[in-house]
Amino acid sequence: MAQTHNALHATPSMPESRKDLLIFGLSFIVFFLIALAGQTLGRPWREWLPGAEGVGSLFGGVKAAVYTFMSHLI
Repeated sequence: MAQTHNALHATPSMPESRKDLLIFGLSFIVFFLIALAGQTLGRPWREWLPGAEGVGSLFGGVKAAVYTFMSHLI
């Protein structure tokens, strides 16, 4: 009987949790830099990032934006 290789059952090169953490970290850095630039220039940066509209703090707004962004990736 010949063995077949099923792509759905193949072992991923990087665990999903690591990929999610990498996407979260990179997105957080990018969104944080955008928010920091907006905050420094006195611009309404919360309108620029998805999901950050109702959050009061810089880190909370960036975190909300990253989670919103990641939910669109799935």
